This record gives sequence, C-alpha cells and structure tokens, in this order.
Amino acid sequence: MSPFNSLLCMLLGISFTVWFTLLLVFIVVPAIFGLSFGIRTLYMKVLLKVFEWATLRIERGAKEKKHLLYKPNTNGIIAKKPTSLEEELKEIRRNGSGRDLDGSSPTVQGPSPSSSEFAVSDIFYFCRRGVESIVDDEVTKRFTAEELESWNLLTRSNYNFQHISARLTALWGLGLLIRYCCLLPLRLTLAITGVTLLVVFTTIIGFLPNGRMKNFLSEKVHLMCYRICVRALTAIITYHHSENKPKNGGICVANHTSPIDVIILASDGCYAMVGQTHGGLMGIIQRSMVKACPHIWFERSEIKDRHLVAKRLSDHVEDKNKLPILIFPEGTCINNTSVMMFKKGSFEIASTIYPVAIKYDPRFGEAFWNSSKFGMVSYLLRMMSSWAIVCSVWYLPPMSRQEGEDAVQFANRVKAAIARQGGLVDLLWDGGLKRSKVKDTFKEEQQKLYSKILVGTHEDRGRS
Repeated sequence: MSPFNSLLCMLLGISFTVWFTLLLVFIVVPAIFGLSFGIRTLYMKVLLKVFEWATLRIERGAKEKKHLLYKPNTNGIIAKKPTSLEEELKEIRRNGSGRDLDGSSPTVQGPSPSSSEFAVSDIFYFCRRGVESIVDDEVTKRFTAEELESWNLLTRSNYNFQHISARLTALWGLGLLIRYCCLLPLRLTLAITGVTLLVVFTTIIGFLPNGRMKNFLSEKVHLMCYRICVRALTAIITYHHSENKPKNGGICVANHTSPIDVIILASDGCYAMVGQTHGGLMGIIQRSMVKACPHIWFERSEIKDRHLVAKRLSDHVEDKNKLPILIFPEGTCINNTSVMMFKKGSFEIASTIYPVAIKYDPRFGEAFWNSSKFGMVSYLLRMMSSWAIVCSVWYLPPMSRQEGEDAVQFANRVKAAIARQGGLVDLLWDGGLKRSKVKDTFKEEQQKLYSKILVGTHEDRGRS
C-alpha cells in the first residue's frame, strides 16, 4: 500500500472515530438518561435572530424594488356572524318583502297565506352560503401546509422567496449547504441508530419471561430509542402539566398533525400503540415492538370489524397493569391550525379519557404530512432537511363521561378542550373529507332544517 493510501485510510479512521465519539457523547448518552446540554435551544435562538434579519431585509428590499409581498390571510376571507338558518331567512324576507316568516309585517299584524310557504327570496340564502363555502372553504384549506408571514430561508415555506439582494441569496445558499450537507447526514445516522437499537433490544427483551423486569427494561428501551429518533429531527419539545400524564389502563387521545406525533409523545412516556400491521421495514419494527410490549396491531381484515377492535381495546383498558393506549381520533393528519371531528369509537370504550394537545411552530419546519402529495419517505426527508421541529405539548386533566352524555357528545367536549388549549380552530367536519365527498347526511340535515322551519310556520298559522 502506498504512503498516500495509508495516510488516507488513517484520516478516514480518525474522522469516523471522532464522528462516532461526538454522536455517542452528545446525543446517544444524553438520550439514554433523558438529559440535554441546551445545544438545541441555543440553535433555535440563533435561527430566530437569522429569520428576523432575513424578514427585515426582504421587506426593505421589496420597498426599494416596489415588489408586492404575499401575506397569507389567516383569519378567513369572509366575515361571518354566528346566526341560525331561521334568523337569516327572516332577515332576507324582511328586506325583500317587508314580511317575516310568520307572514306578518314589522308594523302591521295579520297573517299572509303565501308567507308560510316557500319564498323565492329563500334561494338567495342558499346561493350566498354556497358561494361563501367555495370562496372561503374552511375544510379543504386544513389539508394544505400552513403559510408563514415571514420567510425562514426554506423555499417551500411561502411565496416570498425571490432575489432581493446578493447577501440574502448567499445566506439561503449557506443554509442549504448546512441543512443538506451537515444536518441531514447526522439526522439520518441518528434515525438509523434509533430504529436499529429499537428492533434489536425489543427482540432480545421479548425472550424474557413476563414480569416487572421485562416491563422495566421495555420501558427504558422504548424511551431511549424514541429520544434518539427525536434528536434525529432536532425536535425541541416543551411539555406542560406533566402531572396530568396518562395513567396505565387509560386511553390517551390527541390531535393529529404528523406521524411523528407518536415519537413526540412517546419520548416523554410509554404508550401502547394501535394500528394496522404492515410489511417491509415497518412490519419488522412492529413485530419486534410487540414482543417487548403489548401493542395492538390489527390485520387489514380485522380492522374492518368494529366489534373485534372494540373488544381488544376494552380488554387492554381493563388491565390496569398495561400501558395507556395512544389514539388519534381524527383518523387523518390536519395542518396544525384546527381540530376536526373525533371518531366516537374510543369514547365508547372508556369512561375516562386523557386529552393531549400538540401544537407545532411552523417557523422552523412544516410538520404537517400531506399524504395525498408526499409519500412517507419523501415526507421524512423533508422533515430531516428542515431547520428543526419545534412544538409544545399540553397534558390536560383527565375527562370523564358525564351522566346522560353519549359517545359523540363526550368526543366533542374532549375535542373542544384540546382545541382551546392548543389555540386551534374547533371544526365539526369529518377529516375523511380529505379523500371522500361530503356525505348525503350533511345535505339532508340542511334540507330537514329548512323543511322544519316551513312546517313549523304553517303549524303556527293553524293554531292562530
């Protein structure tokens, strides 16, 4: 071997040793013991200073060049007052013909035979509401990434990326090199390390007999591996009200923005996961995890059987020695601005629910997974090539089902509490609208409501 090749091999060996030592000392070991050196927090503060300078430079440059900056409208396009169908119809009929729904004039008493029937002016209400829904669609925009008012040096963050100055473009290029040449390789290494350790250690623990020792080791291994995976995203998480953390034998429900919601919560406490069995790498991970911990995986044919799903979940909840179940009742990812309809299934099983609110800071990286646009691999690469993932987690006090309250009402009450704590919009719409059309029942509800108004007016006339 030539001296040059020997020197090259020695340098590569030294580089690998230094890289592995830094990885072990500053990331893996702190993850094992749940410690932090504050490096990520310092990194976040530096980024905020850079973003602030970049935003000011963009605004100043735009004024000099007379460019129009895009400003997202976060409060909706149309101002709406919370009025009922009956109130709006009254207003339209009053303005159009001077008569109310009961056929009377505001000044002259006495019924009018034609006023209790369908009025042509009623069409304007439904036309207006239809146009409002198209122009300011509060459902569809929940399935697209949230727009930022300021630029975070990511070209995918908003529409304000344009050449303003050489210094700003150079800063963006430097950030590109840092994210893809330094952070991405490090994060991929950490992700592979965390997943490998999870598969190996949970498989080994699976050979131990059931008991306290197995549960203890399983909990420590899961926490360690999830914390390594959290560092693979440079995730900076703030947990609030830890005294309300879910207890064994309970059900934890949270709003759903991203697949990493699981990692965010599981890095602070162990949960029993619920999901469909997969093949490939995900299948290997699932099979190894269930050996060490009683996770609940369903076959594709089983998950369609609601009674079987409810039975297995009920059996798990009744055993107070088992970990709390983690469920996302929305059933799909919503873009971190709102909470949509909770499926009632998990609220039929348990009388006590542990709500959790998760809110991401989109300035450092977009956590929302638009599954109709990005596959899992491309989504994770986008996450790992972002600056960081910053979020807050609130553990809310446990909520119990009240007397006379059905599962739907209970689910809506829990959802409202999560939305209120996380500063999210509380929507009644089903997240399934992301992939399917509006159910006929929604249309029928409006038709029934309108017909009740007409029938009710006619009955009032008859009694009078």
